[in-house]
Amino acid sequence: MKKKIIIALLAIIPFAANAQLKGLMNKVKNKVNQRADSKVDKEIDKTLDKVEGKDAPAKTTTTTTKEEPVTAKADDGVKSFTKYDFVPGEKILYYDNFDQEAIAELPTGWNTNGSGEVVTLEKFGGKWLRLHNPFVYLTSNTKELSENYTAEFDLVLQLKNNGWMYPTFSAGFLASSTEGNTDNVFLKDYNKYSAAVATVYPAENSNSRVQLESFTDAKTFFKSEAKMYSELEKYYGKPVHVAIQVQKQRFRMWINETKVFDVPKGVDTAYKMNQLFFKVGQTNYKEDQYAVYISNIKAATGLPDTRHKLIEEGKFSTTGILFDVNAATIKPESYGVVKEIAGVLKENPGVRIKVIGHTSSDGDDNANMELSKKRSLAVKEMLVKEFSIDATVIETEGKGETQPVADNKTKEGKAQNRRVEFIKL
Repeated sequence: MKKKIIIALLAIIPFAANAQLKGLMNKVKNKVNQRADSKVDKEIDKTLDKVEGKDAPAKTTTTTTKEEPVTAKADDGVKSFTKYDFVPGEKILYYDNFDQEAIAELPTGWNTNGSGEVVTLEKFGGKWLRLHNPFVYLTSNTKELSENYTAEFDLVLQLKNNGWMYPTFSAGFLASSTEGNTDNVFLKDYNKYSAAVATVYPAENSNSRVQLESFTDAKTFFKSEAKMYSELEKYYGKPVHVAIQVQKQRFRMWINETKVFDVPKGVDTAYKMNQLFFKVGQTNYKEDQYAVYISNIKAATGLPDTRHKLIEEGKFSTTGILFDVNAATIKPESYGVVKEIAGVLKENPGVRIKVIGHTSSDGDDNANMELSKKRSLAVKEMLVKEFSIDATVIETEGKGETQPVADNKTKEGKAQNRRVEFIKL
């Protein structure tokens, strides 16, 4: 290549004496080499920046000042979940977003063999629990999860590459049998009776992986291969939504819109699961060099039969359509539920429905009423725009906080009351 460039340059240079020509050729060669070296230097710099973490997302700092959440455009977010078919259980058993918890303290009722504290984040709304390594965390849940259940939570992995391997992150369920499900024994031996745990191995250069393992009486019942999940690396420093659905032995898991597991016989049913737990693995990173946060944890039970309830019983209610805080913007993880409703309407073209929005009792009564109206309208618009449902067959209404179905004094009750109802007309 260099020879071609030199010949091309000499072809346009006027005639010169031999001495001048020789000097000129040396200058041309030097210039070509300089430009080639410059390109190589730039590539080296890029590589070094990646190794040193200089091109990683800016660190999310912990603060006690609450700010409005940063969100992407609703349409773009919802459309990115077009393959998302997760549908949460009907009845909420456990919910925790730490909104009533003290900053810098472990949430009430939780247990750990290390430390953890509730914080607020600069870029994201609400409160979050920061997890540390190498510790296990048991939630304050007190209810049995039955044989069909779901769990969801939001996760932020604040990671910056300094040459070490990132800490692993695990989330799962356990059975405590006749013992208390927050007993210290399960901080060390969470698989003493039965457990199912999904472990995320964050990495760089498209090497991130996810693995599923389950246990019965401390022995491995199922262990998957480590599945590559390079998409995770796009979300370092940003919230990702994790959803898990267990139907007897079947274990399914989504990270954002991607279904990472669908294992028919991944969980043993010898014991009834009754606890959610989280774990952060060992790492050489110092505490100020990484962070793991979780929030909006929800466990629910049951298998929603959308068609039967809406068409035959005339009413279907769901807490699976989620909105941004104090807004009518539908979150993308709601796609699976709305898709189910659209499918029922397409199968029954003569059916007309009313979409009714409901809120919890938090906030001003009038504001809640207006918000519920806007949210019901947002659901209608999504059905019409995303799924081509005829707008004339859908009416909307907002009830605000006037028709609670659960106790607004509990976190679970508030979450159950924040729902969308579909009534057959």
